[in-house]
Amino acid sequence: MRRADRLFQIVQLIRGRRLTTAAFLAQRLEVSERTVYRDVADLQHQGVPIEGEAGVGYRLGAGFELPPLMFTHDEARALVASVRMAQVWQDPALAQASQVALGKILSVLPAAARTAAQSLAIYAPPIGLEPAVQGVLQTLRQAAQGHHKVRLSYCDAAGQASLRTLRPLGCFYWGKVWTLAAWCETRHDFRNFRLDRVAEVQLMAGPDGRYRDEAGKTLADYFRLAVPAPVQAQWAQQE
Repeated sequence: MRRADRLFQIVQLIRGRRLTTAAFLAQRLEVSERTVYRDVADLQHQGVPIEGEAGVGYRLGAGFELPPLMFTHDEARALVASVRMAQVWQDPALAQASQVALGKILSVLPAAARTAAQSLAIYAPPIGLEPAVQGVLQTLRQAAQGHHKVRLSYCDAAGQASLRTLRPLGCFYWGKVWTLAAWCETRHDFRNFRLDRVAEVQLMAGPDGRYRDEAGKTLADYFRLAVPAPVQAQWAQQE
């Protein structure tokens, strides 16, 4: 990778995360941390408002913008493939939004790149989530984003039905199956729920229907307790 390309990638990676360490940058760019420190210092000297320091982490100051990006043919193909595959496994709102977003991206590509992307020989037949599961996924995703509590009518693998009051934290895709990670106020602990076993979900109304993050009950706490460290590291790279 040319140094100019590496400097551009550093800015892209930093601006896409709340806090980015030199170790993370070095791993993504396949260079040493010393090289990262030197590159960041050069960017700062050139006027890029990178805040932070070595050993702590970096973030990009407010108001800094990069010029519009252009995609290579392979990058455009990757976007088309990702949207085609994801649409059949997303909830209806996200599926529609992803298609609109892809259309906007394709509309500004050069004709050759647009044609290469649209002619990609990868397709995803519409045999993904059942409509009922799509609806549950959309409700729980939006509840997690808005910090809404839910009441969940659930049937476990043994056929045992239960009614839970939950703080939805995040939805996870495992290949044909979605699960919800949540703080269960009924069990006073973290629990996972398969969305295809949810009989009914209702958003709780009123002042008791919202929740605030509390120590020991957050998604970060769930990750520390329930997710192996290597998986946590991989997910952190997706932020």
